[in-house]
Amino acid sequence: MYTCGPTVYNYAHIGNARPAVISDLLVRVLRQLYPKVTYVSNITDIDDKIINASIETGDSIEKITSKYEKIYNEDMQSLGVIKPDIQPHATDFIQEMIELVQKMISNGTAYASDNHVLFDVTKYDSYGKLSGRNIDDQLAGSRVEVASYKKNAGDFVLWKPSVDNQPGWESPWGFGRPGWHLECSTMAEESLGLPFDIHGGGMDLIFPHHENEIAQSCGAHNENKDPSIFAKYWIHNAMLNIDGEKMSKSLGNIFYIRDYLKNYDGEILRLALLSGHYRQSINWTDETIKQSKNNLDKFYRILNKVSDVKINEDDIYKCPSKVLDALCDDLNTSKAFAEIIDISKKLSLSETLENKIKYKTQLLASAYVFGILQKSPKKWLGIGQTQDNLDSQHIENLINERNEARSSKNFSKADEIRNKLSQLGIEIEDTPNGTIWRSK
Repeated sequence: MYTCGPTVYNYAHIGNARPAVISDLLVRVLRQLYPKVTYVSNITDIDDKIINASIETGDSIEKITSKYEKIYNEDMQSLGVIKPDIQPHATDFIQEMIELVQKMISNGTAYASDNHVLFDVTKYDSYGKLSGRNIDDQLAGSRVEVASYKKNAGDFVLWKPSVDNQPGWESPWGFGRPGWHLECSTMAEESLGLPFDIHGGGMDLIFPHHENEIAQSCGAHNENKDPSIFAKYWIHNAMLNIDGEKMSKSLGNIFYIRDYLKNYDGEILRLALLSGHYRQSINWTDETIKQSKNNLDKFYRILNKVSDVKINEDDIYKCPSKVLDALCDDLNTSKAFAEIIDISKKLSLSETLENKIKYKTQLLASAYVFGILQKSPKKWLGIGQTQDNLDSQHIENLINERNEARSSKNFSKADEIRNKLSQLGIEIEDTPNGTIWRSK
């Protein structure tokens, strides 16, 4: 499986996280079904946006790309995204890109003009098959100025010249750099071979990026009809809306993952990103995040009650059939999550050790595929943890004093101590296993 990765020139925003989280979920599901799954997601480290960022900041391209690649991978890890098996960098495959372009020229699907190389969309009969566009829609939808070096308005750049201080490489067409679409075609083929099974990405990439990837790869391999010689299946996730509006710089509603992580655990954000079907837009609001947190809090409270129940750790990698069946139905996360809730309820109501083991195992195994419930319940709930300025032993002493007051039926003193704890920012809960406490 190959999913288009980030162009590393700035912090990743919350919308960038959805394709990464969806792809991670799919890979986790596939690994329940197949003995070997290879997942590739690239790093685009040469692009006009990166060049512009370098000009604006005065920092070198290498400094910018290494900085934001590191930040991106850290942010994705916080969201429970397992790092791809292969994370190729565009700049490591320049020679292979040049060779792919040469194949297209030899096959008559690309042409050189004025130090550019362009793909001729009229030479590939299946152009538009992925996006469902006819040739007129394609040319109109490309929104490109008809440059003097183009034969057709919809022809797209495979290689372009670099001037002044722009980065570039020597090629048969002069000093230049690759077009963005060319990068993914090359890295996918070099990493996985052709055809590979699944290609993922956001719906915004269907046209022109993914359409152009198919055209390039088919054009290079002399295939004019069958797009599946590149990738057999495609999965595209819908975008996020922020409080009902499309994300855009003009609206000022682009929010970075790193900023969210200052206030929310990554599991909360991950579950919120999985709260709707991947092909449907999610309306990203404070309420969406709050609901995700509430659900996780409930699960962790249930797990905390059975923290002393030992299970076979190997079994948490075997997803229960009902949850897996739901996810195998076009990643039906809503149905799968409903099954997880049902399992958690059964665990909460379990009285025998046998059932507690059974349902705790099922809950954790389901959660593993979802990429949630990977923390210690006590740590998540803040049980027995205080802020730096509070004395844990002092709190324990107050709780013991309160319990003694309750035992001697001095309820007014017990209430007085509870209020004192509350004023200290401590919330207490009486359970069958004793009193637990956490910072509010």
